[in-house]
Amino acid sequence: MPWLQLKARIAPEQAELLEELLLAEGATAITLQDAHDDPVFEPERGTTPLWNETVLTGLYDDLEGLEIMLERLAAAWAETMPEEPCPVIEHELLADRDWEREWMEDFKPLRMGQRLWIVPSWHEPPDLDAVNLHLDPGLAFGTGTHPTTALCLEWLDGLAVASELDGLEVLDVGCGSGILAIAALKLGAAMATGTDIDPQALQASRDNAIRNDVAEHELTLCYPEQLAAGHRFPLVIANILAGPLVELAPTIAGHVAPGGRLALSGILEGQAEEVLDAYRDQGLSMDEPQLREGWVRLSGRRPA
Repeated sequence: MPWLQLKARIAPEQAELLEELLLAEGATAITLQDAHDDPVFEPERGTTPLWNETVLTGLYDDLEGLEIMLERLAAAWAETMPEEPCPVIEHELLADRDWEREWMEDFKPLRMGQRLWIVPSWHEPPDLDAVNLHLDPGLAFGTGTHPTTALCLEWLDGLAVASELDGLEVLDVGCGSGILAIAALKLGAAMATGTDIDPQALQASRDNAIRNDVAEHELTLCYPEQLAAGHRFPLVIANILAGPLVELAPTIAGHVAPGGRLALSGILEGQAEEVLDAYRDQGLSMDEPQLREGWVRLSGRRPA
């Protein structure tokens, strides 16, 4: 069955109204995207970035009465916002396709470093002798495809190859899907703790741990305030954003044991120096930044 797609280029402040009007006409899905494909990563603290122009798309499974629908949309717009002309609404028919299968085909196993692979559930591991982490792509919490996560996974893999991860206790701050904590365990760490402020992230981490045969005693999941005060770890990872990394520097650095290692990511290249300064101020010796696609991983150690 074909689908009807309505699409309009609008100013950001018009998005909410047009979305409401399209939903009132029976849209089964609404999407919004940047009309110029300008990426918005982390805003400067205290600012709220907006796209200059937004493409709003509505998808319909009813192909009847298109012209009458467009007339109703124009009339409803004029009634609600008479001072502004109704946006031009384009329409096209989309052939019916197996969207789920096409989406799945976009995701292949990913190699991270020398030993580690991220393998979607519908794929066989490319190397059965490798460390295979089974994780499906999701919308919210990270699956290894983003440069920040990949940089951290490769760092963990490098420690494992050098036998510097064996038997360690790991803290993953802002654990999201649990990918970093679970990867550390599969690569040789003895125990891991994952913290996050989002209960859905903790549940996603728990589900992924079960999927990867992580024993319950190996992975502790909790909210940040539930971490034992003064508990220090030989390895701490925080893949969040530069603003929180700077603000939480005393807390995150405070969990690094003497001689312990630290890895930080979620940082844009232009933010690296501010984050480095924040952790040097906490007494850590920081390495040169590692860069990929405009994102940075920082690592360092607390003196023994």
